[in-house]
Amino acid sequence: MLEWCLGARRLRQIQRTACRGTLWFLSLLLTFVVLRGTIGAGKFGTPEQDFNEIREHLHSRGRRVEPRRVLVEVQPDSESDQSNNYATFDISKILVDDEPEEKPDPNKPYSLGPKISDWDQQRAEWLKNNPEFPNFIRPNKPRVLLVTGSSPKPCENPVGDHYLLKSIKNKIDYCRLHGIEIFYNMALLDAEMAGFWAKLPLIRKLLLSHPEIEFLWWMDSDAMFTDMAFEVPWERYKDHNFVMHGWNEMVYDDKNWIGLNTGSFLLRNSQWSLDILDAWAPMGPKGKIRDEAGKVLTRELKGRPVFEADDQSAMVYLLMKERDKWGNKVYLESAYYLHGYWGILVDRYEEMMENYHPGLGDHRWPLVTHFVGCKPCGKFGDYPVERCLRQMDRAYNFGDNQILQIYGFTHKSLGSRRVKRVRNETNNPLDVKDELGLLHPAFKAVKISSTVS
Repeated sequence: MLEWCLGARRLRQIQRTACRGTLWFLSLLLTFVVLRGTIGAGKFGTPEQDFNEIREHLHSRGRRVEPRRVLVEVQPDSESDQSNNYATFDISKILVDDEPEEKPDPNKPYSLGPKISDWDQQRAEWLKNNPEFPNFIRPNKPRVLLVTGSSPKPCENPVGDHYLLKSIKNKIDYCRLHGIEIFYNMALLDAEMAGFWAKLPLIRKLLLSHPEIEFLWWMDSDAMFTDMAFEVPWERYKDHNFVMHGWNEMVYDDKNWIGLNTGSFLLRNSQWSLDILDAWAPMGPKGKIRDEAGKVLTRELKGRPVFEADDQSAMVYLLMKERDKWGNKVYLESAYYLHGYWGILVDRYEEMMENYHPGLGDHRWPLVTHFVGCKPCGKFGDYPVERCLRQMDRAYNFGDNQILQIYGFTHKSLGSRRVKRVRNETNNPLDVKDELGLLHPAFKAVKISSTVS
């Protein structure tokens, strides 16, 4: 009857529309059921609440996929809070060595490495074949590598690593001004030579690995440069291979164990240097050898306390016993402070600042201030901790003032971390000359040879 009233064609159109509407409604219903199952019903199960929750859910999804995410602070429980706290974390948990320490053969004599007897020839040939790496930067200016370092483990006190950072920053400043390369070591290359003696295997390895280096400058981590303007008189050592702070009379005549200091010294890259390292090392292996050698050194050297063999006493003993073999190539420097004992220097800094100026390097303005006995990285030192740390701060600031003045600043006092401006800014910065001439010093300038065509 409907077909008769509406016509066959019209009826088919109505049927197709009804089918589409039914499919659309079923799809909408299915979508609603899925969303309801995923999100959950509203708090009271009402359609309005469901709608609000769906809208909030979709809105939050849009926020999560935005590139600029908002980080929400999560309140950790007590256990995870401990792991986030550096102050309470037990560092020993991650300082576990995977491999057991190898024990040396007690019947095998100690050696720094294979015997080398033709190093001067090998090195000369290498320098000849590699002219782009000259051992002299210019006449009377050797290529120098300053070497220092510290233990592979953190310091044994809370502030030790901070003072190590100050010390290396201080050394970097001096080396940058004077065109010196720097190597900082944190690896114990030979477990037998721990402690005082760890420097010897490292020094030998660096000499052999860097034939382009003419002088290696060793400096202990507890020594700081306090005269940034002083240039080492390299020409003075043209006929010498080993330069240490010391006095001939105290070493050769008095046999005093503090007649020289091995906390800061210069060593030429040569066969002679490899030979003296080989002669120096036998007292170093820890254990019975070092203990017995310490007894010999205490018996033979004036004023030496009873303790295991140390590198400084061993060098005094070696020079004292074999002066004819080594003495003519050793220069014991006392004209300036290649090593300066902090106990007689730091309290005089203000006097130095009032009466003298950087560039002298001696007792008037010491090149190096060495904090012997403070042991800032250890648990215990030979002096009160507060005194050592205060004096180390003063020494650091004393040297740092010479760097800061280049840029128009200085510390408010030698005991202060704060700085103050000592020079006004200008719109002609290239016309400004720093007081000490350290911004572009003559000893750092590169001489360019001109050619005439």
